[in-house]
Amino acid sequence: MLDQNILEALKQHFNTLTQTVRLRLYKSNHSKQTELKIMLEQLSSCSPKLLLEELDQSVDVVQFDVAVEEQKSGIRFRGIPGGHEFTSLVLAILNTDKQGKLPDQGIIKRISALQGPIYMSTYVSLSCENCPDIVQALNIMAIFNPSISHEMVDGGLFPDEVSALKLGGVPAVVIDGKLFHSGKGSLSELLEKLEEKYAPESDEKDQVNIGSYDVAVIGGGPAGASAAIYSARKGLKTVIIAEKMGGQVQETKGIENLVSVIYTEGPQLAANLEKHIEEYNIELLEHRRVAKIEGDEQKVISLSSGELVNASSIIVATGAKWRELNIPGEKEYLGRGVAYCPHCDGPYYKNKKVAVVGGGNSGVEAAIDLAGTCSEVVLFEFLHELKADQVLVRKLESLPNVKIILSAKADEVYGDGEKVSELRYIDRLTDEEKSEQLEAVFVQIGLSPNSKIGLEEIETNPAGEIVIDEKCRTNIKGVYAAGDVTTTPYKQIVISMGEGAKAALAAFEDQMLA
Repeated sequence: MLDQNILEALKQHFNTLTQTVRLRLYKSNHSKQTELKIMLEQLSSCSPKLLLEELDQSVDVVQFDVAVEEQKSGIRFRGIPGGHEFTSLVLAILNTDKQGKLPDQGIIKRISALQGPIYMSTYVSLSCENCPDIVQALNIMAIFNPSISHEMVDGGLFPDEVSALKLGGVPAVVIDGKLFHSGKGSLSELLEKLEEKYAPESDEKDQVNIGSYDVAVIGGGPAGASAAIYSARKGLKTVIIAEKMGGQVQETKGIENLVSVIYTEGPQLAANLEKHIEEYNIELLEHRRVAKIEGDEQKVISLSSGELVNASSIIVATGAKWRELNIPGEKEYLGRGVAYCPHCDGPYYKNKKVAVVGGGNSGVEAAIDLAGTCSEVVLFEFLHELKADQVLVRKLESLPNVKIILSAKADEVYGDGEKVSELRYIDRLTDEEKSEQLEAVFVQIGLSPNSKIGLEEIETNPAGEIVIDEKCRTNIKGVYAAGDVTTTPYKQIVISMGEGAKAALAAFEDQMLA
């Protein structure tokens, strides 16, 4: 049952619908059928433009389609989209009517060019925070390309399918019975992967010049948003190029150290950043990746989409991503035993033995979390002692089903070709090769700066961070950097915002003095 407050909010969202959106429910004797029907009845009560239609067709599962007027949208939900996936349902209704946040025409053109039919299923956990990003991106593709069909599948309701497909984590996108994508991702990443397989052979990406700008900000997190806002306030023509607005902040839960904001959460902060950006004349090119940057006085930014952007100044604010082990088997078993999000994928290993690699705060917190559901957790740390805060270490050491292995260098993720069976490692004290039999490896070894932006001559330190001076200048004239991608110490949101502002002011100052 949906809360009355939620229903009132939905009425506000759905009062903008211009076309009739149909929720087409299949008949079923499934135990969850009544629960789903009640949810859809409540939803349909929120707008006269939202109709529940019960089909005569009977199936063994619990499922419904989303259609607009009499046209199928290609979107199906198999299971009850509650939890984090409820947002995916609400957006599917709005997006089907071309409401809500939609990609720009450049992205829509690329989606429309994909040659189908393409039938995709995304297996999710309703508690997974990364799953909605994948579901919503592929739903968008189904809306703008009639040859694409996409369904969300609640993996918890279909364990036999999950087992048969040998899926070991979510989100997991399956095409033609084979794993196509596993783990978190963005619309741009998924689109590029689909283009590799389904783009017309003769279709070469046109070199479309989007325009010239005073400042191009690469990255849409706190540093990028701040840099763009300060640039626009100085009267500079500004564009943001980003895979997704919010960046790493989207994955942050509680935020209690952003001065003057007592408490917020990552997705809310990301939404506020985007709302602030919309108050200025800032162009946003979302779902894009930078392929290379060329030019001296005038920089030419080539995007992976084939588009070109010209800019006098560039501010790199690309942040960081989860660091990988870069050992044999890690990529091969991604989604089949190798994972980076214990919160999302931990439930798949209930009552099973798993490993966590990394003894910092994130690794120890992950091990504590997994110990609540897994039969045994083995924590591997490269150094001779754990790096996490002592309060976390004491908690970890108090758990009876946790084993800690120090001075251990992860060497190989090993399996039978379908799923993980052991983690092989080297004892750094004896150089002896050892292994632990287990069913999953959760990698928690910190963040790696996203400094590979197609600008080879930019100076970085051994950790891969872009080297900057006190005004965020890099070693390349006209190129600045801010936030977690740089050598600035203390990777904090408030610091990234300040650094983004500083980079914009420096770019303005240098342009005025040029």
